[in-house]
Amino acid sequence: MRLVFAGTPDFAASALKALLGTPHTIVGVYTQPDRPSGRGRKLIPSPVKQVALDAGIPVFQPVSLKTPEAQQELEDLKPDAMIVAAYGLILPKAVLEIPVHGCINIHASILPRWRGAAPIQRAIAAGDEESGITIMQMDEGLDTGAMLLKVTTPIESTDTGGSLHDRLAELGGQAIVKAMDAMEQGGLTGEAQDDADACYAHKLSKEEGHIDWSRDASAIERLIRAFNPWPGTFTDLGDQRIRIHQAEVLAEQSDEPAGTVIRRERDGIDVACGTGTLRITRLQLPGARAQSANDLINGGKQLLLPGEELR
Repeated sequence: MRLVFAGTPDFAASALKALLGTPHTIVGVYTQPDRPSGRGRKLIPSPVKQVALDAGIPVFQPVSLKTPEAQQELEDLKPDAMIVAAYGLILPKAVLEIPVHGCINIHASILPRWRGAAPIQRAIAAGDEESGITIMQMDEGLDTGAMLLKVTTPIESTDTGGSLHDRLAELGGQAIVKAMDAMEQGGLTGEAQDDADACYAHKLSKEEGHIDWSRDASAIERLIRAFNPWPGTFTDLGDQRIRIHQAEVLAEQSDEPAGTVIRRERDGIDVACGTGTLRITRLQLPGARAQSANDLINGGKQLLLPGEELR
């Protein structure tokens, strides 16, 4: 089949690479315009653009797909299907209707659960036992189209937003290849979503990473894993902002106010929570690299001492 691919970040690049290894023909790749990055603010191509350039595929980077010019450009490619993965632009109805088989989305959740921008992190933070990939026929709604294929994976107790992202990116590539093969053979049937089971995965914000110690220790630990590596979680000690990279839950319940440091030992820094106790095992001080609690103590830093309060 003649495919157009639309995506921007690493998650999408994995799917593009998988499709490049099939007999299907990628006739064009759409991705977000290059963004300035680093101290020199140099324009950097997206991961998807880099894969396309390496493969010699034409790259299109319109600011919008709502203009007649952009839509005609897509129509001229004569796509059988348009594969979309974390593209970042809204596809208007006119675009959805251009490919013969419409636009097919690779979504990183088991729909209809976690429609929206951040399904991977929301699933971990909510304590879901599994996640997965849904290959979906796009319509004018937000992740509301018919489900064509699903692949699931357990969410392990050690999974972070980063590790689950990488696993789902690989599964997404496998799933879209399977879906396109089935579509070519006429064996792909859509299943309507039950809107009653839907929930929305709101876009992540840095401020959400500010730890509320009055919460249950398990919920805080899941948030730390979900927001690792981005946007990260943090707490304040006086005027210092401390980033938390890793923690574990202790069953004990302290009488100290939530946020109070109970113990500071080499295997972790124990903090009272609304329910339970959280042991911080890896953290980052302002202007420093991430380090273990053991390294913090070895460095002679006199902070995060018993009795101090985190906010």
